[in-house]
Amino acid sequence: MSEPVNANLYAHLRAAFPEDLDRIAVETDDGLHYSWRDLDRASAMIANLFDALELDAGARIAVQVEKSVEAMVLYLATLRAGFVFLPLNTAYRSAEIEYFIGNAEPAVVVCSSANASWVGPIAQAAGTQHVFTLDDDRSGTLLEVASQCGDEQAIAMKEDDDLAAILYTSGTTGRSKGAMLTHRNLLSNAEVLKDYWGWRSAEEGGDVLIHALPIFHVHGLFVAIHGALISGSKMIWFNRFDAKRVVARLPEASVFMGVPTLYVRMLGERGLTRKACRHMRVFISGSAPLLIETFNEWRERTGHTILERYGMSETAMLTSNPYHAVQGERRGGTVGFPLPGVQLRVLDDAGAPCLTDDIGHIQVDGPNVFAGYWRMPEKTAEEFTADGYFKTGDVGKIDGLGYVTIVGRSKDLIISGGYNVYPAEIEGVINEMPGVAESAIVGVPHADFGEVGVAIVIPKPGAMLDGDSIIAELKERLANFKIPKRCFVVPELPRNAMGKVQKALLREQHKGLFSGG
Repeated sequence: MSEPVNANLYAHLRAAFPEDLDRIAVETDDGLHYSWRDLDRASAMIANLFDALELDAGARIAVQVEKSVEAMVLYLATLRAGFVFLPLNTAYRSAEIEYFIGNAEPAVVVCSSANASWVGPIAQAAGTQHVFTLDDDRSGTLLEVASQCGDEQAIAMKEDDDLAAILYTSGTTGRSKGAMLTHRNLLSNAEVLKDYWGWRSAEEGGDVLIHALPIFHVHGLFVAIHGALISGSKMIWFNRFDAKRVVARLPEASVFMGVPTLYVRMLGERGLTRKACRHMRVFISGSAPLLIETFNEWRERTGHTILERYGMSETAMLTSNPYHAVQGERRGGTVGFPLPGVQLRVLDDAGAPCLTDDIGHIQVDGPNVFAGYWRMPEKTAEEFTADGYFKTGDVGKIDGLGYVTIVGRSKDLIISGGYNVYPAEIEGVINEMPGVAESAIVGVPHADFGEVGVAIVIPKPGAMLDGDSIIAELKERLANFKIPKRCFVVPELPRNAMGKVQKALLREQHKGLFSGG
């Protein structure tokens, strides 16, 4: 009888490690080197620690730590031990963390030492049994305890549909939803992208990825890390993006992934030249729309055409501009074609397929599409069609050649510097402030971040409000990327005949705020 196939994502990533495990897998920007053997041994030790805790099957491991190679190893250890990884943005504050931990009920919480004094009590109040610390200088109680564990571990057996990760994505109502991603979801996407983007194995000469993204969301955690690991490619690792230092390392690399903001900042460096990019194979952009000006300027400066793609927390990658020229050209302003295995359709308001170049609602299906929202069966059912397609909430079109263009959100999502900002959440916080009658948050163009929020606030009769003070209070309560860049106090908001605030008018009114237009 043949042995059962292990669907554990780590088993597949581990199988792709080079034969020579002593080759360098990760080189940090400050000169540290990690071999493939180091990654395997360190993840085994942390996995053995989790096994020793005798956690329930399907237990969640919630992680809010600064970026480090050890944080990536923690993710790999969670996979190989068979538990569910729950990454949390390092900018989240106490009220946000309290919701996530209360909703997910993790068995283990790992946080930075600096935040342990307030994260620990929140976790304990929610019933979390184990709280560890991990810092970006290779210190913390997690590593101290794991160092006492063995460095060999039998990878946990998992089924295709077992959960691998939960990613929280805020809803337009302000309540965050936990997107449940399975081992099959993540593995299928990694394997498709390995082929579609032409990743080269060590035996084929090998790729070198500059990893300068955060690792608490799909782009940095799944797309970048999985891409390097499943092709046995080395990573040049930056804990924090620094345009000058990244540009200086380009001659050593072949792959770079970034959000549009990173490309804008790199264009500001004189060292960004064709010579610096002579060994680069591909530059990939995502998480937010790339301005055509950035697309064109990058091509002129470097000789490389940025490859834009499209994905979501709920689906990982869905579409991509071509890597190979035989598949077509890379077109600025588009996100390319549906990836192999992904079914993508655009429907009108009545649910009928849109004609070529007609704008409608994007729906998708495929092995990469998530299993649903954590403990939200009604919301899950609402977001899927009767025939199993996921309603992305994005609005777009498909041209005659099959290129997909994203026009915007069917709701009011703002994508700022690659991060999703949901107006309703911020409005809810502002509306609770003394003297506030109502507020509206809209997104406006910004050269650096692509889009930023602007707050328009209505005072209660007799109340005196100050925009700068409102923003200062928001900074105490919300992650920095959610904070509006400007806040205006006005007597009233524009409304339609039904009394609904006309955000389109507000966007139009403030669209030139940061561009001089």
